[in-house]
Amino acid sequence: MTRTGFIAVVVGVAIVGTAGGAMARPHGGIDFDVLDRDGNGEVTLEEMRGAREARFQAADANGDGLLSEDEILSAASKRQAERVAKMIERFDKNGDGALSPEEMPQRTRGGDRAERMFERVDLDGNGAISREEFDEARARHAERGGHRKRAAD
Repeated sequence: MTRTGFIAVVVGVAIVGTAGGAMARPHGGIDFDVLDRDGNGEVTLEEMRGAREARFQAADANGDGLLSEDEILSAASKRQAERVAKMIERFDKNGDGALSPEEMPQRTRGGDRAERMFERVDLDGNGAISREEFDEARARHAERGGHRKRAAD
């Protein structure tokens, strides 16, 4: 399998196996009302599978029952455009249709993300991250299934 083919398969699995843009809520996650296709207040396994099939069919632009690289990229692009539009709608405080640095989200649940990450890496608590602390944090991240260490490092 070529590298491009492999990437297409991975992206295709992501499209089919996860909640697509049509199911995304503005703040992330899956919209219960979209999954509850019959509107009875309960989501069945069949409804979950039906939603998965609907996402696949929506991405299969030529209807051949297969997802080509172009179809996968197109579906991903549409989802990304929807997410960007929702982000701007949510954070654009002055209504100019763009986000300034001040309007960009700074905090997550539990506090400032950069601060939390910094505190986890600054093991000796001296307010600075040494090369050793950085390398150790990278190794811990890799052990937990994070990104592979780059060969150039």
